Amino acid sequence: MRTFRKRTTRTLGLTGAVAAAALLLAACGDDGAMSGMDHGGTTAPATATATPGADGSAASAAPASGAFNDADVMFAQMMIPHHQQALEMAKLADGRARDAGVKKIATAVEQAQDPEIRTMRAWLKGWGAPESAGTGHSMAGMMSGQDMEDLAAARGEDFDRTFAELMIAHHEGAVTMAEEERKNGAHQEAKALAAEVVRAQTAEITELRKILARL
Repeated sequence: MRTFRKRTTRTLGLTGAVAAAALLLAACGDDGAMSGMDHGGTTAPATATATPGADGSAASAAPASGAFNDADVMFAQMMIPHHQQALEMAKLADGRARDAGVKKIATAVEQAQDPEIRTMRAWLKGWGAPESAGTGHSMAGMMSGQDMEDLAAARGEDFDRTFAELMIAHHEGAVTMAEEERKNGAHQEAKALAAEVVRAQTAEITELRKILARL
């Protein structure tokens, strides 16, 4: 009986030592796993900036040299007031226009050009350039004060015809400016916006001419 007890005691002691060693090894393994999480988990990708530009930081950190040129700045400075006048013309259609096509184009102008103005203002701010181009720069297709007064005074079919005539000229001016940007600009987003201006406003010129033909 004594021998059995001694053996049992030794067996239990050995078992306890093995269990303790196993727990120690498990703890070391856990520490290694945690260490791996620290270096290869969420922390490392965050500091490595795996998605450049996702929060705008990468774009602001990129060198400005070669990113844009004077043509890009001038395009934004001139297209902003050009778009603003188009918005004024489009807003006059409410309560004055009769033709469904004129109303549709007026809505399209508001939906497209207001966001484009905000985009170009953001570019100029990022480039450290003023919004105004100053004096001595003419913008093709801009309406005179008298043109705007005549449009505001018109109603019904008279408004539709005047709107179509003036917006065709206005859009043609915008297309000319956008083509210059596509040719001379360096900023890829500005050139892409210019291409969209050419596409959208050329299509609207075609529709406006159809409207004039049926009035």
